[in-house]
Amino acid sequence: MYHDLILPILFVLFVVAALYGAVGHGGASGYLAVMALAGFAPEVLRPTALTLNLAVSLMGTLLFFRSGKFQFQLFLPLIAASLPSAYLGGSLKLASGPFHLLLAIALGFAALRLVLPMRDSVIRENVPMIGLVVLGGVIGLLSGLVGVGGGIFLTPMLIFLRWSDTRQAAALSAPFIFVNSVGGLFGQGAPWQHFPSMMPWMIVAVVAGGAIGAAWGSGRAQLVHLRYILAGVLSIACFKLFIV
Repeated sequence: MYHDLILPILFVLFVVAALYGAVGHGGASGYLAVMALAGFAPEVLRPTALTLNLAVSLMGTLLFFRSGKFQFQLFLPLIAASLPSAYLGGSLKLASGPFHLLLAIALGFAALRLVLPMRDSVIRENVPMIGLVVLGGVIGLLSGLVGVGGGIFLTPMLIFLRWSDTRQAAALSAPFIFVNSVGGLFGQGAPWQHFPSMMPWMIVAVVAGGAIGAAWGSGRAQLVHLRYILAGVLSIACFKLFIV
């Protein structure tokens, strides 16, 4: 099905990478939405989205690290738990029905995160270590299962729990996404076997879009209206997966 839509797919991937890159995310949930709407096979979705995620999240890591908001004391326990969990999640094989349901839930969560951004409140001075480990482990497992880096779950949870503000959460999300994507990919054994033939062009599209988005986001771009557009794409894909 998607072979007749190569150019539109590449353009949408470019836009998705730019939007996600601007807020410190890799864009895997958006890539999953695009590929699901285009009719990619389920076994193609996870490894392709995670690979595309690596390029965009790496650029975001470098830019947001330079912002001075990165917190090692929060990142280390999160990633120590999430990396093995992401590897485990990536190694698990789900039947088509459960996979579509889990993916739909993840995309729906991402849509809500974009439509209803959380406001900052008073940040807690002492973040519990066990809480960070549990949060990292749960998000890592879900990320590996679904094929995302976990930023769509991590960012709102950090803000909701008052463990960081919005800018600090964005600075943590980019490297968290990158490491989780690596763990999820390795857990799948030989993910390149499932890459679509247009994979090189997909990488070019998201790298270009991610670079533009990351540069734009680091300049404090206003993303309110663009969040609604992207949330609409995710919602459509979520609905499609629920009725498949």
